[in-house]
Amino acid sequence: MNAAGTSSPDASRPGVRHVTVDAGHAGQRLDNFLLGTLKGVPRTHVYRLLRKGEVRVNKGRAKPDYRLEEGDVVRIPPVRQGESAGRALAAKAAASGRFDWLEERVLVEDEHLLVLDKPAGLAVHGGSGVAVGLIEALRELRPHSPFLELAHRLDRDTSGCLLIAKSRKTLVRLHAMLRDGEIDKYYLALVAGPWRGGARRVELALEKNRPGSGERRVEVGEDGKESVSEFRPREKFDAATLVEVHLLTGRMHQARVHAAHLGHPIAADDKYGEHEFNQAMKAHGLTRLFLHAARLELRHPVGGQPLTIRAPLPAELERVLEKLRADGVVEQRS
Repeated sequence: MNAAGTSSPDASRPGVRHVTVDAGHAGQRLDNFLLGTLKGVPRTHVYRLLRKGEVRVNKGRAKPDYRLEEGDVVRIPPVRQGESAGRALAAKAAASGRFDWLEERVLVEDEHLLVLDKPAGLAVHGGSGVAVGLIEALRELRPHSPFLELAHRLDRDTSGCLLIAKSRKTLVRLHAMLRDGEIDKYYLALVAGPWRGGARRVELALEKNRPGSGERRVEVGEDGKESVSEFRPREKFDAATLVEVHLLTGRMHQARVHAAHLGHPIAADDKYGEHEFNQAMKAHGLTRLFLHAARLELRHPVGGQPLTIRAPLPAELERVLEKLRADGVVEQRS
């Protein structure tokens, strides 16, 4: 049994699988189904299998955008899953208890969803030089859970509330809620400089850019995607301000780029920040990006009841604030 339904081998060709689609995957595009089933296989290879007709649905060829129906039988040819080494590392680490502490960071859980307080420094998934990410570790810790998928992502250096779906139905609903602005995400960030005035709203399109150096950056650009953030000062210090950031869209590095555009880059941001400010905060004990996903507000994707989920500010960030307070708070708001 796997997440898609029953799986049986093809006696005529070792390694071939026939997977029967269950109700949880009905309505999913064939290409997305394959990408989820063949984790670690490059997208280009998955689409090559489809073009060559090696993937069959009910014994016939099917296009990538074919919508699966319950009871469909998908023939999956033998492939090498590049994730196997990472999965082996995750399994070994889980067996040794190295990831047991993840269970202690569960903020909310029921049969439909799970919210974790992600620590800074841990990537949400493997890849790009990261053998094991949070989702791989969680799957190894819970080998009997049929479905665990990220509903959204946090940067590796960002801590806080991370939504994980425990069924495809929940995942689809959460994605729709995120797309329609039905999930409010609030972050806490320490930014450079004294904040003037009150709340500010930033509406700037963002686009990904890959300079010649290969460094992945996000920039403000007319051809980018709509991005909206609201910044509200919470505590003002002589040379820094603690702000609450309400992300109304979910673009990569959105809070960091919008903060920098305002002239208030986030502390310890080595990509969009200010070196002098970062050094000053380092002297106050800051060793990581000061960006924390502090709160999620949404209606339950299945039950509809209102949910407010909070992740406490990590101790290492709280200590930095305590040192700044010792220097003298200019203004504090509830």
